[in-house]
Amino acid sequence: MNSTEAGLAVRRTDSQTRRARRMLPSLWKETAVGYLFIAPSLLLFAAFLFYPLLKSVYLSFYLTDPRGRVAEFVGLDNFTALFRSEAFWNSLLVTLKFTALTVPTGLLASLLLAALTYGKLRGMRAFRFVFSLPVALSVSTASVIWMMLYHPTTGTLNYFLTKLGLTPVQWLTDPAWALVSISIMTVWMNSGFQYIVLLSGLQGIADDIFDSARIDGSGPFRTFFQIIVPLVSPTVFFLSVVSVMNAFQSFGQMNILTKGGPAGSTEVFVYSIYKEAFVNYQFGTGSALSLVLFAMIMLLTLLQFRFERKVHYH
Repeated sequence: MNSTEAGLAVRRTDSQTRRARRMLPSLWKETAVGYLFIAPSLLLFAAFLFYPLLKSVYLSFYLTDPRGRVAEFVGLDNFTALFRSEAFWNSLLVTLKFTALTVPTGLLASLLLAALTYGKLRGMRAFRFVFSLPVALSVSTASVIWMMLYHPTTGTLNYFLTKLGLTPVQWLTDPAWALVSISIMTVWMNSGFQYIVLLSGLQGIADDIFDSARIDGSGPFRTFFQIIVPLVSPTVFFLSVVSVMNAFQSFGQMNILTKGGPAGSTEVFVYSIYKEAFVNYQFGTGSALSLVLFAMIMLLTLLQFRFERKVHYH
């Protein structure tokens, strides 16, 4: 490089440096404006997420008196007492059973309904509207509806069972049926959201793919398992992660329908936290339970993401 080229390079570098210095205040201003816009969200997160999390960590190391006030520092004793408690392992087992009963069943049912109604046939909009209705109901409303359906004497389900010559079922008072009954209600309650998301995923698939499959002689079952399922696998993966989180955090239907009974058969993890903290006023143990639940959900989510490589992104 001669002296002329070296001089040009130096001047070019100086020019770029001066330009960067002139742009620096503008960049700082844009950054400040961006933080100003997200400040309300950060404040809400701090008030309703970060502070409760830090408070739970703090309380998990203490015992509380009957009024819920901090009484004594106990370190990790709350956690060791939990792992030695039969109630803890029972609530964990019930939660795992509930998750196994609701997540795969709900995803499969919603996927089948979406596959049957994603076409452009006449009258499909009515079916889509009906299958989407549960998304508009709150947990309390859905629980009251199913409480009437499950009523042992006047309930619709037992009425049809007696008409068929079968013995009525004690849906919510029999330990063998209580968790299954709540699982059925939960699958129905979550089906609206899952159906809408899966239907959107199906409608995003190009029609040319289905036309090619029909030309190749692919039947309905082959099309469903070899084309539809792989192409909507990203949507199914997303719903599986969300559904597992929701299953581990379920509370409202158990509180309204069974109060965790009979004999602890529906006492899921969140109901144990509620009972420990707001019935027994043991906020230390309740906080320890909530932190264990947080750790379990995080581990399950990470485990699910290990299988993401099997998802077919198209």
